[in-house]
Amino acid sequence: MNQINGMDIDELRSIVAAAAEDPRKAERDPVVLARWLGGDRAEVTMASGGAPVHIGGDDAPGAMRILLMAMAACDVDVIATRASLLGIEIESLTVEATGHFNVQRYLGLDVPVGPGYQRIGYTVHLKTRGATAEQLEDLRVALESDSPVADTLKRQVDVNLDFRGEVAHAVA
Repeated sequence: MNQINGMDIDELRSIVAAAAEDPRKAERDPVVLARWLGGDRAEVTMASGGAPVHIGGDDAPGAMRILLMAMAACDVDVIATRASLLGIEIESLTVEATGHFNVQRYLGLDVPVGPGYQRIGYTVHLKTRGATAEQLEDLRVALESDSPVADTLKRQVDVNLDFRGEVAHAVA
């Protein structure tokens, strides 16, 4: 097995080749289910399985922080994958993401500013073994153009709500 940065390079190249041959093989349609646990805490699971993730409450980050965490983690994934495909060994990699948002509208106050992030910034710290300046530039460009989470945040995405509210009746 040909591994770099803990990734199977032959498998990665096979995935790239399959997606180049048939773009449908690169399509992803995840489905998640968030269930209220009380207060501001939710348990989120993937329809395909896997361990649940707890969001909110006193001991877990809230959804807005999770969004920032998802962007940072996605960038780690992009760099690790691209570096591995380029044959670059990573010695250390961290992504520090920061953001600002105001929760007034979330709290029901009538204000002109939306409740989402007004700005997000991030810094990537990457130390490699033997990468060229050109390869490092390729990785930087990949982050700006190919990070799925950052891309989603940068452009307007259709969000469609199907709200199915009901009133529970008390049992006499």
